[in-house]
Amino acid sequence: MKILIVDDHAVVRRGTIEIVSDFSDDVEFDEAGSSAEALDKVAAGGHDLVLLDISLPDESGLETLKKIRAARPGLPVLILSMHPEEEYAVRTFKVGADGYLAKGSAPDELVNAIRKVLSGGKYVSASLSDRLVSELVEPKRTKRPQELLSHREYEVLAMLAKGNKLTAIAEDMGLSVKTASTYKTRGMRKLGLTNNAELVRYAMAQGMLKD
Repeated sequence: MKILIVDDHAVVRRGTIEIVSDFSDDVEFDEAGSSAEALDKVAAGGHDLVLLDISLPDESGLETLKKIRAARPGLPVLILSMHPEEEYAVRTFKVGADGYLAKGSAPDELVNAIRKVLSGGKYVSASLSDRLVSELVEPKRTKRPQELLSHREYEVLAMLAKGNKLTAIAEDMGLSVKTASTYKTRGMRKLGLTNNAELVRYAMAQGMLKD
């Protein structure tokens, strides 16, 4: 079995390798520190699973996930991220993830998640599972405004709130400035915000500024 670990922190990659190696000797590891490097390695083939971080230096992990899905539709992808589940997990599943796990999880939970995904299943933590069930049982539950955003709208607004210029955001996401502006406008409308100052206050209150 060969696992590709995609994270821009070498210490995190090494720690993940040590955790998985403790539970199994029959694993080969490959590493990537950026989206571009990960996509090159996925294209070369030979991997049975990808452990993917959301925060990458050259591109959002969500965009990377979409490209992995296009290149290798059947390749299992488990998101391993420091972002809170309530903000990102459902978003990643919509894009095509097979599982979502917080980096602070116990080592045995990581191993269980890997086994679940490799067996063809979907992995969700107990807390996220309870939330998803609640949404099914109570479909009329009022959603928080940011849950109504598409992942593109969320990314644009989050980067704006961190002080990035729209032109830089567009370049970073591979979009035209006009398209990025459209995502900003739609997102601000959904959140009921009218200017950048309101966006920053909202983002701080809702934890959108976390890396």
